[in-house]
Amino acid sequence: MKKLLTISLLIGSALQGYSQGKITTANPPGLASIKEADLKRDIFELAGDAFRGRRAGSVDEMRAAAWVAQKAQEAGLKPAGDDGTYFQYFNMKRTRTADRSTMQAGDQSLNMGKDFWVIQPVDGHLDGPVTWLNSMADTAANLQGKIVAVKIQAPSVLPAAGMSLWEYRYTASAIRQQGMALRRKGVAAIIFVANDVTEKGIAFIGHNYEDGSYQNVGLPTVTGRSAMNNAKPIPVILLRSGLESAVKQGNVRADVFMETYLYPSVNVIAKAAGSDVKLRNEYVLFSGHHDHDGIGNPVGQDSIWNGADDNASVTVGMLAIARAWVAKPGKRSAVFVWHGAEERGLLGSRWYAVNPTVKKESIVAVLNGDMIGRNSIDSAALLGSTLPHKNSTALVDMAMQANEQLTNFKIDVSWDDARHPENWYFRSDHAPYAAAGIPAIFFTSLLHPDYHTPKDEPDRISIPKLAKMTRWMYTTGWLVSQTAVKPALDAK
Repeated sequence: MKKLLTISLLIGSALQGYSQGKITTANPPGLASIKEADLKRDIFELAGDAFRGRRAGSVDEMRAAAWVAQKAQEAGLKPAGDDGTYFQYFNMKRTRTADRSTMQAGDQSLNMGKDFWVIQPVDGHLDGPVTWLNSMADTAANLQGKIVAVKIQAPSVLPAAGMSLWEYRYTASAIRQQGMALRRKGVAAIIFVANDVTEKGIAFIGHNYEDGSYQNVGLPTVTGRSAMNNAKPIPVILLRSGLESAVKQGNVRADVFMETYLYPSVNVIAKAAGSDVKLRNEYVLFSGHHDHDGIGNPVGQDSIWNGADDNASVTVGMLAIARAWVAKPGKRSAVFVWHGAEERGLLGSRWYAVNPTVKKESIVAVLNGDMIGRNSIDSAALLGSTLPHKNSTALVDMAMQANEQLTNFKIDVSWDDARHPENWYFRSDHAPYAAAGIPAIFFTSLLHPDYHTPKDEPDRISIPKLAKMTRWMYTTGWLVSQTAVKPALDAK
């Protein structure tokens, strides 16, 4: 009788935990399917030079998407995209400066993308003398209708020390402040000459300005943070620092052209059925992005921005989770969405959040990952875990429980602070889902010096760290799949 009572108490305790969403298994049954060898093989393929950086809208992104779909099929996932395929295509509208744009300073012909960049796409013609400003103090003079040139000066407020892409943020802030001051003087055009700080980061800075701007077609417009967003367009041009003397010769001629066109990107979507007859119609959504920056300005001898950590790491981690789910299904089903065009403004996740291929109300939680293969093997971050970003305490508790039971990361929540200068919470694919009212969290191992440079290569990935982060995401998803009651949205 005593044994029977003990067993009854244990069963009752387990059932109570189940009803409250507290599953106490430290080892979900599919963990053995997440193998370091598979992760290493896959990331060296996807983030290798053959895919040329997987730039959104390019043939290289399409090839990478086909690779992901093939791997998903091999893992046993079923197609969950449009029309019975693994794919969901969407159009992007890109506005950029046309390659036929030209510029001459003094007697020197300049090359766009090497010597000069147009800050904001615009149609413009310049032909005349340049008024050189020794500093912004010279704006007291009458500059109405003039072509002015000035060396970039430090912005009034510097980016926080240690911020990612520091030189770009410094330059964009300086151009925004100083450009608006010159616009108020009625200038016809502005030429900024790079200072030492800007020149140091010119590879990324120039690459960014060459990109132009992107928007989803068919969704409400999201206003970008260009340096000259709300002012009447005039030509604003950035020159490399070594061209100061050419500008000071006194005359400049430029013809710049804006072009806008549509081209596609693609989400890769697949699913694995759950084991419970009632719960299999609900989904745990695993989220990541498969694109990166493509071919850019070279750093040293390397012009391929491979994006191994950002975000091939999560792409291959999701494939490993897929193998685990197929081998040992959770009670709920899993849907895997590898988003396209994240680097162009979360365009793939914005599209899927509005146009899901499963019923929106059937998505019980979004587990998003971005950059999970670098930094200390003992540390990680979970965003969406603290206010004001947290939208589901129940989901966060399950992620924390999974960590306590299995991975034992020291969790850094400081990047979730609304005052954190990186604004990291809003820079990955969980954000559109959270905005749509779906419980969502963001797994990451945070930034590193190779972020958005050609140095983000697969040989710099810590495979043990990648495997550990993948197991944390999987275990969290497994706990979500097992609970009788789906994670609730918080009231506030």
